[in-house]
Amino acid sequence: MSLRVLGTGILATALLFTPAITAQQPNLSDFRNNLAPYVVAPEHAVDKMLEMANLKPGETLYDLGCGDGRIIVAAAKRYKVKAVGVEISEQLARAAVENARKAGVQNQVKVIHQDFMRTDLSDANVVTLYLATTANDTLRPNLERYLRPSTRVVSYDYPIPGWKAIETRESLGHSGVTHMIYLYEVPDSIKK
Repeated sequence: MSLRVLGTGILATALLFTPAITAQQPNLSDFRNNLAPYVVAPEHAVDKMLEMANLKPGETLYDLGCGDGRIIVAAAKRYKVKAVGVEISEQLARAAVENARKAGVQNQVKVIHQDFMRTDLSDANVVTLYLATTANDTLRPNLERYLRPSTRVVSYDYPIPGWKAIETRESLGHSGVTHMIYLYEVPDSIKK
């Protein structure tokens, strides 16, 4: 494996999992914290999530467990934002890089192959999630530690325990099942 960078620009697409760089070399225990299986969010749900996030050009979106990159690619393409995907699966991280390249947004997208529980989220204006409620609960202390007040967090299907959504919307799933999308805004009160 080697560092792979596609394109140039402010935020180049990269997979950061290179054994050649020892400071960034993952070890197997880094990836035992797999908090969610890969489940594809329907395109219309991605559209609603991004609409609810109220993205503005120049902002930065982080998608935790980005899978094949559909959220980061859509955000970069439609809203002209910088998008960072964090993915624990090497295969999915590579697919996300390739999908960004195919969509022509490789200069706006960065894909990091690592455990998102070890990711500094302090640059985020928006964070998107498709994790189970228990995973959201495990992640919540990191969100509270890294995110600035007024950062928006959009969660598909599962709430974040202990947080109060400022908006919810329904979305139809693949088999006609209704799903919920939760929008949160990090309050000043969690920053001490």
